Amino acid sequence: MTVEKRNPIPVSEAIHRIVSQNIKTEPMHVNIYESEGYILAENIIATYDIPRFNKSPYDGFAIRSQDTKGASGDHRVEFQVIDHIGAGSVSDKTLGPNEAVRIMTGAAIPEGADAVVMLEQTSETKQGFTIRKTFDHLENIALKGEETSTGDTVLKKGQYVNAGTVAVLATFGYVDVPVYRKPSVAIIATGSELLDIDEPLEPGKIRNSNGPMIQALCRKEGLEVSVYKIQKDDFDSSLDVVKDAMKQHDMIITTGGVSVGDFDYLPDIYRTLDAEVLFNKVAMRPGSVTTVAVVKDQYLFGLSGNPSACYSGFELFVKPALYHMMGAEKYYPAMVRATLMEDFKKPNPFTRFIRADVHLTGRELTVVPSGFNKSGAVVSIAHSNGMIILPGGTRGFSKGHQVNVLLTATESLQRELYL
Repeated sequence: MTVEKRNPIPVSEAIHRIVSQNIKTEPMHVNIYESEGYILAENIIATYDIPRFNKSPYDGFAIRSQDTKGASGDHRVEFQVIDHIGAGSVSDKTLGPNEAVRIMTGAAIPEGADAVVMLEQTSETKQGFTIRKTFDHLENIALKGEETSTGDTVLKKGQYVNAGTVAVLATFGYVDVPVYRKPSVAIIATGSELLDIDEPLEPGKIRNSNGPMIQALCRKEGLEVSVYKIQKDDFDSSLDVVKDAMKQHDMIITTGGVSVGDFDYLPDIYRTLDAEVLFNKVAMRPGSVTTVAVVKDQYLFGLSGNPSACYSGFELFVKPALYHMMGAEKYYPAMVRATLMEDFKKPNPFTRFIRADVHLTGRELTVVPSGFNKSGAVVSIAHSNGMIILPGGTRGFSKGHQVNVLLTATESLQRELYL
């Protein structure tokens, strides 16, 4: 068994090498009700104008603007209501002088009308209503095609399908949505020290937390996941499991077995598979010994066995690869600026990623480290919704500094807006 030399590269370069690979999933179609979380494989074109007709954006009365000239508080203008229509209905009346049609939000503007008076702007009379202000031509009217015209590109290839995207797809009648297939993932937690979560603890042993954690992160992305076990901690058994996983899945994620040492099988496994190693060390803490390799059209991720380092590796490297494979237009991690609310004086020879608790304090994002922050920490992950990014070559930061934060759980921030 060989000990492989590792030369660190910057985090940005590591991500670039990953997303530069020509590894893609194929296009497919899914039902619109199952499309959330996928990436569009084609541009979506408007098949008709929106709005389809001139319509009212308010409950009120459709009128002729010319009839409102001279209206004021001292000279109220009277209108007679000749019809009443709701959304989905069309009036067959054509307005004459000082005539109006009672109209509901979304209803088509009747012939002859060119303005809408909101209900609260009127005073009721026996025959209709009066108003005390003038209205301009097309005031309070949503015009045909003002949002989009037939033939416009309304959604772009590579766009993430969220609830708003689904609304657009439904508007234009896309029942079967063109998307890229989501990759399937195999998870292999290696290490003779690992026990299953339901096994009793033994001296020198720990329970496997990385496997379930990575599985949960993949499930969050809506991915099909299988967990593989290495029955014997030797090279041949490890190689057989990796080969079997590669036959069934698009991406292989191993956790553990990537540290420098006599029992590191992964470098020899990669060589046996004739894999191209994109990198085997990153200038970061934790997770510097992260390894990523490629075999034809498959990614092989070797994440650290330390839980926090494993978590960081997934967020920084696996997620961009997943979205790159699905043809996403955007796949780099999302970052924000936040105010550091505690001192963090530890020197940073490499870029440091600190599990963090991000809050919306008033109108400002604030952030603090989420507890114990060594690479083997587990509990701090559960209390984090981001990672503070401290650049390499710095000697720590003080409370009040502005820092970059990579968001990992935006739903917790969203909840703060409602509480």
